[in-house]
Amino acid sequence: MFNVFAGRDASKKQDDTYRDEDLGNKQRVRIVILGTGFAGLGMAIRLKQQGYKDFVLLERASDIGGTWRDNTYPGCACDIPSHLYSFSFALNSQWSRTYSPQSEIQAYLQRCARRFGIIPHIRWNTELQDAIWQEDKRLWQITTSQGTLWTDILILGNGPLSQPSLPNIPGLTQFEGTLFHSAQWKHDYDLTGKRIAVIGTGASAIQFVPHIQPLASSLTLFQRTPPWILPRLDHAITARQKQLYQFLPIIQRLIRTRMYWERELTALGMVYRSKMLLKAEQIAHRHLERQVSDPELRTRLTPRYAMGCKRILLSDDFYPAVSQPNVEVVTEHIRQVEGKNIITEDGQTYEVDTIICGTGFHVTDTELPHHIYGREGQSLADKWRNGPEAYYGTTVAGFPNLFLLIGPNTGLGHNSMVYMIESQLTYILDCLRIMNKRNIQSIEVQSNVEETFVKEMQRRMKGTVWASGCVSWYLDARGHNTTLWPGFTFEYRHRIRHFDAQHYTLLPSEKSPARAINTSK
Repeated sequence: MFNVFAGRDASKKQDDTYRDEDLGNKQRVRIVILGTGFAGLGMAIRLKQQGYKDFVLLERASDIGGTWRDNTYPGCACDIPSHLYSFSFALNSQWSRTYSPQSEIQAYLQRCARRFGIIPHIRWNTELQDAIWQEDKRLWQITTSQGTLWTDILILGNGPLSQPSLPNIPGLTQFEGTLFHSAQWKHDYDLTGKRIAVIGTGASAIQFVPHIQPLASSLTLFQRTPPWILPRLDHAITARQKQLYQFLPIIQRLIRTRMYWERELTALGMVYRSKMLLKAEQIAHRHLERQVSDPELRTRLTPRYAMGCKRILLSDDFYPAVSQPNVEVVTEHIRQVEGKNIITEDGQTYEVDTIICGTGFHVTDTELPHHIYGREGQSLADKWRNGPEAYYGTTVAGFPNLFLLIGPNTGLGHNSMVYMIESQLTYILDCLRIMNKRNIQSIEVQSNVEETFVKEMQRRMKGTVWASGCVSWYLDARGHNTTLWPGFTFEYRHRIRHFDAQHYTLLPSEKSPARAINTSK
């Protein structure tokens, strides 16, 4: 996916500079954005609205959508209500259901790109191979599959759910049948009559299993930890409602606001008072009891950890699907894969034709940081060798003029990520405004400020439900939750509503006689 710099001397990167006359207009742009999902596209739209024209988006694929382009498995849909899962500045009155299917979300993003004139700014089929901060020029040198360009500002909008993760099972990649990840669905492969194994029972698996179960001659579901599942209660949005939202957008906005606050209350239980989730646990238990009559199967599907410690899932059809005669739920760990056989720790062998991995993504150990180099040639991966860290999940000490969207500690377990993204967009725009106003060429968050923030995040995590003992993709290799925001989303928005220049080192343009500005002094 990315170039590997085996054996390259980091110090040499700083010497790979070009003469100023080599930086023609075709190679240099003011702002480069990576990705065209909600984060990257949202950033581009807000830039356009503020009058910026000199920016490009690097998109590795040939279409818009990010995770909503890549995940096309049967039943793929959002688990945040449609009205809430959209830009505040571009409400969609035509959602077909309470919870939007994947195709509608991607179509929505495509319409937004056309509506706001973003398409001409996108460089399609362009893979970022490396990005190196050149200190002497105060520019990012970016190498892509389509050539090299230089930029003042680099914004990573690729998101945390972009690199599929396969489980570390001996022999898996040598499986003699058909193997694929749910985010790389093989639509040309007919599952009818196949002996299917599904590894994982996360958010993707509970959506696609009900759709493939009727096709399979047998379906073996390998479950490591049962998820907490609440009723989805999805339903169609009527034509009359769509007309109402179209002609009276205030109605849809009021519904959106109500949904936001309903979900925001969930943070009380996750962060401050975990006992408040006991009622939700009771609802989940009743949901399981109503839909699964077999007591042995029900026991296998019953979570043994506090609700919210792992991602809470929504489904009305998963339990009925796994209760069918052609489905077996296996809780023994997989020892290895041999030929077309999956062998579990208890010695049982399951012969299958197909393995589908619903095993999520690399979140805290993604590949991209290995290809982002800041001051003195340090890679973002080296900076994050003990776990991802960033000031408000947006800026990183040692990496001037670099912004992250959906960075560390900005994820949510209860509300819409679009809200968090838009909060970050406001912060970045205010930073750019200050840079323009003061003739600032580069900004960099002070290391002590970043360290203080990171310590605050981990201190606040200690009393949350996410620290109650389960293992989840929220945690990094140290067991630290570097993924989620430990509080209300309105607190996060309030704290970054303005760019706090006093926490940054600001370097004026070389044309200015002023020295570096450390605004904390």
